[in-house]
Amino acid sequence: MSLSIYGIDLAKHSFSIYGEDEQGKALTHKTITRSKVLSTFTNIPPAIVALAAKKARII
Repeated sequence: MSLSIYGIDLAKHSFSIYGEDEQGKALTHKTITRSKVLSTFTNIPPAIVALAAKKARII
């Protein structure tokens, strides 16, 4: 069984998704809308998913 890792950068209206396999080979790198998150992750095998979010402050 291979291990995949996906990272999601959370934003207000769109999410950037990056996925790698256990050798570090890129599986996906795309930006999707909030409404497509569930359908995107239901179509992949079980994996580790890490979330990243930061609040930007405009001065």
